[in-house]
Amino acid sequence: MLRSNYEIGTIFSGTRATAPPVRRRSCSRSLPFFKSLEVSFATTKVNIRLMRMDSYGGCGIPVTKLPRHLIVMDVARVEPDGLDEKAQKEVDEGSNLLEKEEMHLEEQHKAGQLKNRVIYGFVIGIAVGGIILAGGWVYTIGVAAAVFIAAREYFGLVRSDGIAMGMTPPPRYVSRVCSVICALMPVWTLYAGHIDISVTSAAFVVATALLLQRGNPRFAQLSSAVFGLFYCGYLPCFWVKLRCSLSLPALNTKIGYFWPVLLGGPTHWTAGLVATLLSISSIIAADTFAFLGGKQAFGRTPLINISPKKTWEGAIVGLAGCVATSVILSKLLFWPKSLTSAVALGFLNFFGSLFGDLTESMIKRDAGVKDSGSLIPGHGGILDRVDSYIFTGALVYSFVKTFLPLWGV
Repeated sequence: MLRSNYEIGTIFSGTRATAPPVRRRSCSRSLPFFKSLEVSFATTKVNIRLMRMDSYGGCGIPVTKLPRHLIVMDVARVEPDGLDEKAQKEVDEGSNLLEKEEMHLEEQHKAGQLKNRVIYGFVIGIAVGGIILAGGWVYTIGVAAAVFIAAREYFGLVRSDGIAMGMTPPPRYVSRVCSVICALMPVWTLYAGHIDISVTSAAFVVATALLLQRGNPRFAQLSSAVFGLFYCGYLPCFWVKLRCSLSLPALNTKIGYFWPVLLGGPTHWTAGLVATLLSISSIIAADTFAFLGGKQAFGRTPLINISPKKTWEGAIVGLAGCVATSVILSKLLFWPKSLTSAVALGFLNFFGSLFGDLTESMIKRDAGVKDSGSLIPGHGGILDRVDSYIFTGALVYSFVKTFLPLWGV
């Protein structure tokens, strides 16, 4: 026989609320008494199905889940009065059943997330592919829109409790102004052909606004704001320069000669378009192969503490997939001509994407969040999707302009 007194509190949406007046009720039942329990509130009676009983020594803590509320036993002491082997066996069987049920629910949740990830990833891939092929102002406005949302998410992370506890974040109006400036940088890049003046001017405006604010300006405010301009505004502009400024037609492949007139004709098939398609495809391959090789196949050795889920095995498989994709596409598109250049591009794309991913992981880890946002089901926020591309555009553009004669055509 087991006897216990329960004093019950409630939790709503993860936040403990003040429980309604509760009359303590004594419960005396034979095992398995924890399968159901009648609880008397001041206004009503609730029949609770107890889901788990964790026991240590002579004490047990029953826990139950209701459809909309989680009932937690704040005080739950079970006095054993002759707990025999049969009773202990029933307790163990109940715990095992609960663990199997929780594992099944977790597998269903992961399967649903993977389904959303694939569906939304496919739709986004088609939309992004169309924007890249369009080029010009359509491409630039698409980049600017993504930059604006990513900047808003970045400054949201900076203002989160995890980071704000250790520093003073920029004022909200400064964060909003920085987001708008970041979105205007790609537009200015296409219009003026360069981005140096826009970055220095934006940094001057932000620094002035912070210095003239009420109260005591903090260096942490300036550093986080200027880094946001660099991270979310300056670096993505290189994708505009890569796609739009390398305008020499790449007619050394049949695709260029037979490019449809509705899509701009042969002159629209430029070195910038080929370089952009090759780089983005290589980054997608790196992420995909790293996921399959690291999580699904044989990932065992952690890569870095910043991102515990990443493994050395996944990184090696991702690197191999990225380089292989770069080489294969270079043969199909006849760009770049040199095998060495194609391999180098593969390495640059991989390490740029990995560094961008780890940088965002560091920011999210300090902020204490899993995702930067929830805009895309199964993926998180925009910043979660573009983190691998932020540094890569600058690396690829610099490589193409510096090391490939005539842009590799």
